[in-house]
Amino acid sequence: MQQEDRYDLAPKRFNMWIFIFTSFMFFAALTSGFIVYAGGSSAHGMNIKLPGIFTYSTVVIVLSSITMFLSSKATRALQYGKQRLYLLLTILLGLVFFAIQVYAWLILLPGMGVYFSNPNASQSFIYVFIWMHLIHILAGLLLLANTLWRSYRSIAQVKNLHSMQMSAIFWHFVDIIWIYLYVFLLLNQQ
Repeated sequence: MQQEDRYDLAPKRFNMWIFIFTSFMFFAALTSGFIVYAGGSSAHGMNIKLPGIFTYSTVVIVLSSITMFLSSKATRALQYGKQRLYLLLTILLGLVFFAIQVYAWLILLPGMGVYFSNPNASQSFIYVFIWMHLIHILAGLLLLANTLWRSYRSIAQVKNLHSMQMSAIFWHFVDIIWIYLYVFLLLNQQ
């Protein structure tokens, strides 16, 4: 019997993949809804140019994916100091991403006159995309914080590695979803 089997971690990994699949389907449904609504009439397009701040948030989320990769690599190499450092950097970059997204949301409101409730639902979709992604970011940050906390405890390496794997899978998924949404919005702006 392998050490990992003794801890029965396979069902947890499977549950993570099921959650990622359902989240992917959720975002696919949102973007499909946008396409159907916006395709109905030229008046239903977004009719705005996205704030440039979204580019900065995209760079930050890509950097966080790199630090998450480095943290996972350090975990496999039993370099706990590097694991914690890169995990902390990933959390900080996640918080910066979150702050930039909130700031972009504030730019959309008064600066551009784009409100959640307006006659053009295409513009409302932007808020739904951002808010739903931010919920996933918050979940990811909590998962990363839990993994960081667990790295300081005396737990078996197999459990530490499993925790890092689950965090990495989820965080990279959240990064990929943002890049998908960002490119999607760029292609559908004015």
